[in-house]
Amino acid sequence: MAKDMTLLWGSGSAPCWRVMIALEEKNLQGYNHKLLSFDKKEHKSQEVLDINPRGQLPSFKHGDNIVNDSYAACFYLESQFKSQGNALIPDSPAEQALMYQRMFEGLVFYEKLNAVIYYKWFVPEEERHDSALTRNKEALATELKLWEGYLKKLGSGSYLAGKSFSLADVTVFPTVAYLFRFGLSAERYPVLGEYYALLKDRPSIKASWPPHWLENTKGQDTLKEI
Repeated sequence: MAKDMTLLWGSGSAPCWRVMIALEEKNLQGYNHKLLSFDKKEHKSQEVLDINPRGQLPSFKHGDNIVNDSYAACFYLESQFKSQGNALIPDSPAEQALMYQRMFEGLVFYEKLNAVIYYKWFVPEEERHDSALTRNKEALATELKLWEGYLKKLGSGSYLAGKSFSLADVTVFPTVAYLFRFGLSAERYPVLGEYYALLKDRPSIKASWPPHWLENTKGQDTLKEI
């Protein structure tokens, strides 16, 4: 089953991590995978382009089926292997609705995070402005307060859609992990800090933890003042 799967991925890529967590949750260990280097532009190689014409990672193939978008791949894995591993879509209509809502809000969350931590990479030097970066940081701070509120409302020990780990956590946790990797204060955002602590040692997350984060545990302090 898993031997028919191929994942081309990059270390520290949140979209890649989402798919890897989903694969672990569905007990699909043993799939073919290859770690590629963004720095060496390996994501633009012919090997990737043959699966993903956009030249992006993840690039995922199951048999003849290609699903490269990370959210789509997570839905695909849950649909195809529904009875295997952990169920990732709640049965409760209320929790299911909340799961979908948080999943897709998670895309906005991820964009606002990237607008701060990757500002120097995304924006050419001659187009950078301190005022723009300040606005990006303010937008991220507003977003963080929103997610603090979401989790606080659910209560201590909750996942993003309630009491069960779901696709919302699969897709959004990598963003939360990035926050703390880049210096977010758990004292300033204690509910997000509690959520991060709750999930970081989950087997599927530990098994797929970015290799270069294991090699260099220090991280950065980009978000320490937010």
